[in-house]
Amino acid sequence: MSAKFVAVLALAVAVSALPVVPVAKIAYAEPEAPAHYDFQYSIHDGHSGDVKQQQENRAGDAVHGSYSLVQPDGVQRIVEYTADNEHGFNAVVRYEGHPIETPTPAKIAYATPAKVAYSAPISYAAPITKVAYSAPLTHVSYSSPAISYQH
Repeated sequence: MSAKFVAVLALAVAVSALPVVPVAKIAYAEPEAPAHYDFQYSIHDGHSGDVKQQQENRAGDAVHGSYSLVQPDGVQRIVEYTADNEHGFNAVVRYEGHPIETPTPAKIAYATPAKVAYSAPISYAAPITKVAYSAPLTHVSYSSPAISYQH
């Protein structure tokens, strides 16, 4: 054996005998403050009839809120909700007002298409012309190598 090979082999044996030391990961974690917010909005668009509002507040894991909207039939839907770790999500839905009568769309009368009378088919006789064509006789041959597939 050569001296270089023996040196490399000895080094590999020495490295493999070393104990494996795990590398520790250090992560700095800043404690998060509990979530806390209050918000609300409202829309009252007289042109489109879009009327809705919402308000919500949160302190830690407890959420309380409500929203309401005027449905297309004119009835106001009001939803009050709460959510927390102990009770989960809970909602109470109530309706206020009476449905308004929406006019039914006007019925459109469609006329039945009139029957159309057609005349007898037109006959057309084109002049008969005989065309003869004779291509020169040419013998073409080819061959390809035989290919065999085995599966």
